[in-house]
Amino acid sequence: MHTRQHIVEAADQLFYEQGFEHTSFADIAAAVGISRGNFYYHFKTKDDILDAVIDLRLANTRRMLAQWEQQGDSARDRIRCFIHILIANQGKILLYGCPVGTLTSELAKLDHAALTKAGAVFTLFRNWLQQQFRALGREQDADQLAMHVLARSQGVATLASAFHDQTFIQNEVTQLYHWLDDQLQPNPGNKEV
Repeated sequence: MHTRQHIVEAADQLFYEQGFEHTSFADIAAAVGISRGNFYYHFKTKDDILDAVIDLRLANTRRMLAQWEQQGDSARDRIRCFIHILIANQGKILLYGCPVGTLTSELAKLDHAALTKAGAVFTLFRNWLQQQFRALGREQDADQLAMHVLARSQGVATLASAFHDQTFIQNEVTQLYHWLDDQLQPNPGNKEV
């Protein structure tokens, strides 16, 4: 692995676990095991590292969405893949919350210029979920349904982290699966999301 890539991956992890503002150059250099001089050869500012971390997250998200496209036999299965990330990542969620939500919240508080770019990960999920709901014949309310799934997953991650409650995650995922199935009925009784 190249040093620059190693720095970005270590920074990504530290920004998630400690927060962007509370992570220093020294923290990242120590995690990678390089001198500060070698570190500065690759990145001049913390904002440069943040930009690279967001690029990494965007690339990883695109890769994950492509993988779900291949894994899921139907749009319903693919949406379930998205919902399942709450279970797959529950250990980290309990400790740190959602990596996308925590970073965007922190950058919003800082009124940081990178907020819009960091929020682009949510936009990738939103657009992808819209496509899945459209494929399920929900053209008219695809965006509303996509936003509901995003909002619900963010709420679950936030509350699970606040209460350190693994059972809560599992129960909410089960309820989201049931909600999804209800949306796929020929005439869903409750279109409110």
